[in-house]
Amino acid sequence: MSHPDYRLNLRPLGTPRGVSSLAGPRGVGASPGDKKSKSKTIRGKKKSIFETYLSKEDVSEGLKRGTLIQGVLRINPKKFHEAFIPSPDGDRDIFIDGVVARNRALNGDLVVVNLLPEEQWKVIKPESNDKETEGAYESDLPEELCGSHLLQQSLKGYNDSPDVIIEAQFDDSDSEDGHGNTQNALVDGVKKLSVCVHEEGKEDAGAPVTKDKNTFMSQDTRALPEKSLQRSAKVVYILEKKHSRAATGFLKLLADKNSELFRKYALFSPSDHRVPRIYVPLKDCPQDFVTRPKDYANTLFICRIVDWKEDSNFALGQLAKSLGQAGEIEPETEGILTEYGVDFSDFSSEVLECLPQDLPWTIPPEEFSKRRDLRKDCVFTIDPSTARDLDDALSCKPVADGNFEVGVHIADVSYFVPEGSSLDKVAAERATSVYLVQKVVPMLPRLLCEELCSLNPMTDKLTFSVIWTLTPKGKILSEWFGQTVIRSCTKLSYEHAQSMIEGPTRKIPEEELPPVSPEHTSEEVHRAVLNLHRIAKELRQQRFVDGALRLDQLKLAFTLDHKTGLPQGCHVYEYRDSNKLVEEFMLLANMAVARKIHCTFPERALLRRHPPPQTKMLNDLVEFCDQMGLPMDFSSAGALNKSLMETFGDDKYSLARKEVLTNMCSRPMQMALYFCSGVLQDQAQFRHYALNVPLYTHFTSPIRRFADVLVHRLLAATLGYGELPDVEPDALQKQADHCNDRRMASKRVQELSTSLFFAILVKESGPLESEAMVMGVLSQAFDVLVLRYGVQKRIYCNALPLQSYRFQKVGKKPELTLVWEPEDAEQGPAQQVVSIFSLVEVVLRAEATALKYNAILKRPGTEGLLDWQDEQGGQDLAEEQD
Repeated sequence: MSHPDYRLNLRPLGTPRGVSSLAGPRGVGASPGDKKSKSKTIRGKKKSIFETYLSKEDVSEGLKRGTLIQGVLRINPKKFHEAFIPSPDGDRDIFIDGVVARNRALNGDLVVVNLLPEEQWKVIKPESNDKETEGAYESDLPEELCGSHLLQQSLKGYNDSPDVIIEAQFDDSDSEDGHGNTQNALVDGVKKLSVCVHEEGKEDAGAPVTKDKNTFMSQDTRALPEKSLQRSAKVVYILEKKHSRAATGFLKLLADKNSELFRKYALFSPSDHRVPRIYVPLKDCPQDFVTRPKDYANTLFICRIVDWKEDSNFALGQLAKSLGQAGEIEPETEGILTEYGVDFSDFSSEVLECLPQDLPWTIPPEEFSKRRDLRKDCVFTIDPSTARDLDDALSCKPVADGNFEVGVHIADVSYFVPEGSSLDKVAAERATSVYLVQKVVPMLPRLLCEELCSLNPMTDKLTFSVIWTLTPKGKILSEWFGQTVIRSCTKLSYEHAQSMIEGPTRKIPEEELPPVSPEHTSEEVHRAVLNLHRIAKELRQQRFVDGALRLDQLKLAFTLDHKTGLPQGCHVYEYRDSNKLVEEFMLLANMAVARKIHCTFPERALLRRHPPPQTKMLNDLVEFCDQMGLPMDFSSAGALNKSLMETFGDDKYSLARKEVLTNMCSRPMQMALYFCSGVLQDQAQFRHYALNVPLYTHFTSPIRRFADVLVHRLLAATLGYGELPDVEPDALQKQADHCNDRRMASKRVQELSTSLFFAILVKESGPLESEAMVMGVLSQAFDVLVLRYGVQKRIYCNALPLQSYRFQKVGKKPELTLVWEPEDAEQGPAQQVVSIFSLVEVVLRAEATALKYNAILKRPGTEGLLDWQDEQGGQDLAEEQD
């Protein structure tokens, strides 16, 4: 037998996402069944474990009649036997208990469920406060609420820089699989604790959880009636297999050496416990795997599920590739990308042929007659210092009566991406660039991203512009949209713009600034930046007066070693006035374009809506704040923003409490979604909750988001530059859904990449110390927000050198009293009370195996802890939202 080919078997374009393009393994007899039926003969009929799916007709009929419900399946990363779909009425999630009820659906799949009879619904006991009733929420904050433009742009140009600082958000899930990516550790169950008393009944293998009656989860403090029921259901059909059906993990030999299966299959054990274990044919495995399995104990493989029979606990799969050693950056990164269906292959020759072939490319003369020529205007870009794909530029010049002509100029990407071309198809399929800590997987070929479309200084560029006449207070007097040609006079970094804002009268030495084209001066650019800053301040203030909300969460910036690529250090990213300046004008342009395309094409506009928070979770948070004596108003986005601004002071303790509460407020928030205006009947649903505006879209980042390319085409049709794209509302909605799916996958990948780098940092540079604030108290553990790094971790009492600990409720507030072992015989035991909003000192320490780390509480009174604010760059931490 020849050695298997380990090239990655990428899904061809056109294969529906999540439907494997691999054929089933040849030469395999009957598919292997579950462990209990291994000894049965192939001819013997095995008992089914899973129900047969309903027919398409029955599903369609059931959904119409309302007897069946559809929704996206979420599986709890820590209690993988628990899954949920959102309730259509916004109430408590519908519970799906166990692998059998899940019926072979995987995390993220669009499923159809049938409610079980009421006597089989989940009982929530009065004191359980079981957070799993709400499911395992992953971080769903839209970028308009917390920002993400900066983070993504900041990764550009990494390969050229010696030691590059790279911004990323980090949320640790403390999940068992090392790839945890749910934002809030609090959402997940308590791991098995040695001191716990377990309920009868066995848990699924590999799911370390307890069912502790006294558990208190900080964000679930509702007063429950004597007994409360949660609707429960079973999966009867998978409408869309959105999960990629790929997983990273490890190969093991089957336990029973005498079975027929042992001679044909190995067992693939996924790192993500939400994916089933998979039988893979031995012919796919390395040749010496059977004789030397220990040689592969730390080798990471990718496996794709090709089938999962009704009579088998395990799926059937094919090994796609050996990645390399677990815990190393590149193998782990490739695994993350593959699991989330990110196409990181090179662009095909067919796609590259769509690009201009005669280089260097110049603008054809006829384009100048079709466009407004702004090449003599003082136009410039403001981006992170390492940026390469510059897709937005700004201009600002004084006009009569003390007003200003302000322009937002966006790269005209749609000029280079003809509708229906191979390039268009691959960009539509990728839908977004994917930003990892160390690199970017681009949506478009680099020639476009970094050269032809990028608004590099001192070169003529094709742009799509929105130009306003604004008063100094930011009031719009006139508005113009059109295709333009610009010539950026300089490429400012956020640091350059910030120094201009902070030194309004200072002449900045030329050596401190980038080159400026000879037609303009640095003083002219400085004046434009100051005028834009003043208008942006007014716009921002007015937005919040008008009821906008922003939830800023701690975000990390990594410094990477340019030789090894390993993280050297990290710090909390500072969001400053220069970031806010760009953000305000991007928001203004996006809102203007949304109004324009919706006015002209009310049935065919691609817009972006943000639904209000989930009612049940929001009510729980309201109750929690009441119990904690916090005067928070959750009646609207603006009221919540005002509460967060006014409830807390500026001292260190108040700022930490604000961080914790901001984190809690993010949990009920829903994802912002692209949609086609002709598909939603109720225009009230078009609203953007966080921005508190009736219409919003994405126009300002077409180099990295396909939704923006679609919006550019709509705007061009609005202005008579081209035909209305030949897309019916339903087809446009499908594109919107795909953009939403890929955006969410990209976000997860980004979080996992950051988790990976932070875990490596702890391993290489740890232990790391920080102050932390308690977010939730359970009976035998508590959750903390580690303030220096914005990381959430759970600390277990039985991992600490305690004589004893005691859980109690003081009024309605949960409290743990820890009694520490004395350090020496002369000292008595130290007592420490832990309650919500307690400040504690923690140490992050790598585990000996795998890429994981623990948080350990420091004994009270221990010296040597740095103040978390020493390295903190201010509190208004966010990235440019656009």
